[in-house]
Amino acid sequence: MRTINPKELSTRAISNFLTSAVVPRPIALVSTIDESGTPNLSPFSFFNAFSNVPPILVFSPAKSSLTGNIKDTYQNVKTIPECVIHIANYAMAEQLSVTSGLYPSGVNEFLKGGFTEEKSLLVRPPRVKEAPIAFECVVKQIIELGNEGGAGNLVICEIVMIHHQEELADENGNIIIEKLDPIARLGYNYYSRIFAEDIFETPKPLNAFGVGVDAIPQWIKDAGLLTGNELGKLASLSTVPEKTEIENEPALEEIVKNFKSGSIHLIKELLDENKMREAWLVLLNIH
Repeated sequence: MRTINPKELSTRAISNFLTSAVVPRPIALVSTIDESGTPNLSPFSFFNAFSNVPPILVFSPAKSSLTGNIKDTYQNVKTIPECVIHIANYAMAEQLSVTSGLYPSGVNEFLKGGFTEEKSLLVRPPRVKEAPIAFECVVKQIIELGNEGGAGNLVICEIVMIHHQEELADENGNIIIEKLDPIARLGYNYYSRIFAEDIFETPKPLNAFGVGVDAIPQWIKDAGLLTGNELGKLASLSTVPEKTEIENEPALEEIVKNFKSGSIHLIKELLDENKMREAWLVLLNIH
């Protein structure tokens, strides 16, 4: 394991390391306006949601590592503390990249990127008509993190209005990730997108805490047959089933009866199907 002191790295080196290690990062496509009313549009991958009540989004326009100059977005929200934060999808990827260019102040990146301006309801900056999701926001606070090139500025935004394409939501109003088709920033010039086969579900002990990996019999852990993820699934159950419960599970009894050391894949299949209780019962009865 290599150990790095960030103070010993150059600005470029720490930037390359952080942006290639802290991945994937969602992308905020942010529209603002300057004092004359000219729109600005720029993407930021130092971005995420940080509160539900009030609903808060935060993005960070950093000072240029090369010139130390600050982005127009930062100057705009200091002057007119409003913005629209858009979630970018794959259909917008190349146009979004165009808007990241270092255009002079006063240039309208809506035009450069080929996006359509649409009037917002509660804030002055326009929103991107083509974006699948748009959050109209009021800037509540700006926290400056440093003076050198590469220093970030946290722009804390409260959502005051939400717009989304209707087909993206299910009957409960929740966004369907496959339909959104979002893109995320990786290191350097690399991006990623999400396909249905990339999505996995893992149970969460929301109403009770899991028993923990320390509750798993030591022989199971020492055998080295299960991965850390598989042990984690066993540990997520709130209670360990009684060994005798298998008497009501003839299919599991059959697995135990015919179990051989090489058939650990049967337990792995149960865990893949999120049948943690069943996997526990098999494990408890083969030893």
